[in-house]
Amino acid sequence: MNTIQKATVSIIIPYYNSMEFIGDCLNSVLSQSYTNLEIIIINDGSDTENTGYLETLLQDKRIVYLKNDSKQGVAYSRNKGLSSVTGELVFFLDSEDILTENGIELLVAHIKEAPAIAGKTKRLLKPTDLEIPQPPEVIVTDQPSHKIFHSGSILNVLMRNSFIKERSIRFYEETEGATDISGIIPFILYVKSLPCLNIYTYFQRVRNDPISNPSLVQRSIQERTRDFIKNYMELTKQYGKSELLKEYLDGLLLRFYRRQVINIFQDKKHMDEFFALLSSAMKEVNPATIASQPRHIKREINQLRSGSKDKFIKGFRFHVEVRDFKNAIKGFTRLKRYIYNKFFLRFPMKENYIIFESFLGKNYSDSPRNIYEYIIENNLDYQCIWVFNEKNRKIPGNAKIVKRFSLAYYYYFAVSKYWINNMRQPLHLVKREGNVFLETWHGTPLKKLVFDMKDVYSANPRYKQDFYMQSRAWDYLLSPNRYSSEIFRSAFKFDNEMLEYGYPRNDILYSPQKEEIVARVKNNIGIPDNKKVVLYAPTWRDDDYYEPGKYKFQLQLDLHKMKETLGDDYVVALRMHYFIADDINVEGLDGFAFNLSKYDDIAELYLISDILITDYSSVFFDYANLKRPILFFTYDLDKYRDQLRGFYLDFENEGPGPLLKTSDAVIEAISNIDEVKKQYADRYDAFYERFCSWHDGKSTEKVVKRLLLNDK
Repeated sequence: MNTIQKATVSIIIPYYNSMEFIGDCLNSVLSQSYTNLEIIIINDGSDTENTGYLETLLQDKRIVYLKNDSKQGVAYSRNKGLSSVTGELVFFLDSEDILTENGIELLVAHIKEAPAIAGKTKRLLKPTDLEIPQPPEVIVTDQPSHKIFHSGSILNVLMRNSFIKERSIRFYEETEGATDISGIIPFILYVKSLPCLNIYTYFQRVRNDPISNPSLVQRSIQERTRDFIKNYMELTKQYGKSELLKEYLDGLLLRFYRRQVINIFQDKKHMDEFFALLSSAMKEVNPATIASQPRHIKREINQLRSGSKDKFIKGFRFHVEVRDFKNAIKGFTRLKRYIYNKFFLRFPMKENYIIFESFLGKNYSDSPRNIYEYIIENNLDYQCIWVFNEKNRKIPGNAKIVKRFSLAYYYYFAVSKYWINNMRQPLHLVKREGNVFLETWHGTPLKKLVFDMKDVYSANPRYKQDFYMQSRAWDYLLSPNRYSSEIFRSAFKFDNEMLEYGYPRNDILYSPQKEEIVARVKNNIGIPDNKKVVLYAPTWRDDDYYEPGKYKFQLQLDLHKMKETLGDDYVVALRMHYFIADDINVEGLDGFAFNLSKYDDIAELYLISDILITDYSSVFFDYANLKRPILFFTYDLDKYRDQLRGFYLDFENEGPGPLLKTSDAVIEAISNIDEVKKQYADRYDAFYERFCSWHDGKSTEKVVKRLLLNDK
């Protein structure tokens, strides 16, 4: 065996408040097929909770634990790690990232006489990315150093400690970000090319909470720009006489500018500061490098170099207009958004226009429906607009019906003063000054939401960031109980007015006309009067999806066995979550199973049902208003509770009904439903008091008076 293959590899891991990731990161290191490791972890002043968690993981004798008394930054921590290195080889790993099982072994095996070797990096957006197939054989190619470090990152590079010492590699500590570049400099200066593997050795995780705990690259564009330019100016001052290095630094600056210029100058408050910063930086760029840039970029850079701010701003705005127009003509969807932004948003706002949407345009339902019907029943002077996925929807009253994402949709969102929705709105909708947004939300939470979730298994890795941006537009948020109010404040980071009136959608459950509604609904669906109804309403699973917003669902409830045992007395109404894309197969179950997933108003299905079966859906909080039996079919409880979401409620001890794991157990519970009711009576009463006591059948009236009549 080559002697280098017996070498100790020192892996340096700076750590700051990233307990949700460090376990996976450290496990990937400890399970390496190459075991001759020195693992140097530098705790960069993390808080007590994060420090405590980290220190429970430090059992392996190969771990060296260093701790900064206060946060000093990643550059300081890496430099501290370098001062403690004893291994012949050094590797930098971020605390949220993951190594492939044989990553270090492959890098060590192929470094040979080179001062360093680079692996292949994969961005890890979701857990399934870890399963990406590898090439069938290892291929090593030499690549120019400036290409390897094209992105300005030193991660996933195994380097010799002798080279680090010989070239005095250290990281610039005066900025928080963009510090890798200072460590890369010696490679650009002294190493023409380096070997590279075609095999993935490193998974670079994208943090899912850039709001509460951002990575360095997820900080604001203002912070990143300041750091980048400070690093560029300092390194240019030190190494600007080297043509090779100057070309590399200039290339980094120009790529940063091209990617970020529009983001940088969208913030008019900082226009003067960043014009001055970029102006000073661009004066240092070699004119020959500028000459190779696109014409409009070249013009902007020359204006920055000359300090012509007025000309630059005029040219920059033209650049943005051209970009937006070119993007708009690539398709009708983009064109509609362009018209919305450039024209509709300039139209006068209509003070008495209200636009409604429920469940992404799929339904005429939920609290928006109740608020709308109160307005028309009381002849309030408002023009109402309803958004649906289909233009030909028929609803009561004289509301204007618009198709979701049509040109009319964008027009009415632009001019309507009031927006009422029970879901998050699309990110590209712009809330204007004077808009009033009522977010009714769509349920009392059992499972953890948004910022109360440590990790996200959703199809959208930008879930938390997107949610934060969307919820900034909400002026009012409805709450059904005190428990929800506390969670919404935390999980949504919501600081505006909470309307603690209960949900308007539940008013129907207290209606004096309940019996007439039940008779009408059963007749419309075709359910015999002599049959009791079991409503099955499960939720979706975060980790099982086709794409964002379209989730898979395999029915685990044995409907055929239920029909055999219960079919003389019961029918089953199936109501899937609106995210579930699969059609539920009820073939051979005619007259027993009714797929009502597209039925508009689930509250009407509550009224006709005698028993509810659910799992982790919030429907049981609403259904409890009826004080009818609830069964929980929780066949995957351990996974859902411990891995996917986690619960706010002590579900097993506080839920108002039994938790059942099999279809047989569900059938037995229905067969003995009177015994179940007696067994859970006390728990049900306590549950009702805690979660349903705000509801009195007048929630809609209270909401309308507060929203439209300013009645507190």
